[in-house]
Amino acid sequence: MKQIRLGTIGTGFIVNNILNGVKAVEGISLEAVYSRSEEKGRMLAGQYGAKKVYTELEELLSDEEVNFIYVASPNGLHYEQAKAALLHGKNVICEKPMCPQKAQVMELIALAEAGGLVLVDATPTAFLPNLNIIREKLPEIGRIRLVMSSYSQYSSRYDQLLAGEITNVFSPDFAGGCLQDINYYNVYLNVALFGKPERAVYYPNICGSGVDTSGIAILQYPDFVSECAGAKDTWGDNHVQIQGEKGYLYIKGGPQGLTEVQLYTKDKENSYNIQNDLDRWAYEVQNMTGLLLQGEREAFRRDLLVTTDVIGILEKMRREAGIFFTGELQE
Repeated sequence: MKQIRLGTIGTGFIVNNILNGVKAVEGISLEAVYSRSEEKGRMLAGQYGAKKVYTELEELLSDEEVNFIYVASPNGLHYEQAKAALLHGKNVICEKPMCPQKAQVMELIALAEAGGLVLVDATPTAFLPNLNIIREKLPEIGRIRLVMSSYSQYSSRYDQLLAGEITNVFSPDFAGGCLQDINYYNVYLNVALFGKPERAVYYPNICGSGVDTSGIAILQYPDFVSECAGAKDTWGDNHVQIQGEKGYLYIKGGPQGLTEVQLYTKDKENSYNIQNDLDRWAYEVQNMTGLLLQGEREAFRRDLLVTTDVIGILEKMRREAGIFFTGELQE
């Protein structure tokens, strides 16, 4: 593959962050924009130099000059749109959460494999250089006993919710809620570092629409327990602390940023950071593009194993907590 020619689905702020990275990275370019609103589509295309604007998804998916579809629509639309793109022979980069259900993720993976296509989970954490620092330093803190992750980001949509307006991010129609957004990062980092937990339970604050605005997930591993706190209705200090018998790692910026890794043991204190140059979305675009152009498909397959476990954990936890999305059977 010599060039990634993107067609985007969605015009939200995350798309702008990704496309800022696209402008700065060689080997990837924006070819086309899809939006139900032609005005929004033309604004985005003009800002980032796209040649085409589509208001019909079928037209974008049939564009032979587009070889990758970037899905960044509301959560509940990811599965159908990613599936449609794969069936049209397009490679897919899908924002997190890829799907609300594990079975849907597995179906997309199977479609990509059958079609010889690439399916990429666009969770930024997987592409951050400091993730490898954490992995390298974990043995120095000894046997892990406690993990505490906290990510809070007050949503402007929460004010609308308080005023009685239910937007996509807090709607069961669009697979909304904190666990699918903010707390996703906490669970993802745990699974990426430690694998699938033996048990997982979620204690949410549920709003009137039936989804969660904040909550705490408890992940039980054979040797330790991990607490994952996430909120779209509060502010807080975003960090991760991994405590072992010989010391601990304190990760600034939370699971979505990993902006600095601090190591504390009885013998030393050190700080590590190799993410000084770019923001997390630019690192994501840069590293993702490099792997794609090098044909490193196995790296994305490994990441999808993490994704599958994460989605399965989230699905089980939220259902047991009484959170069901529109169309799901309530057992």
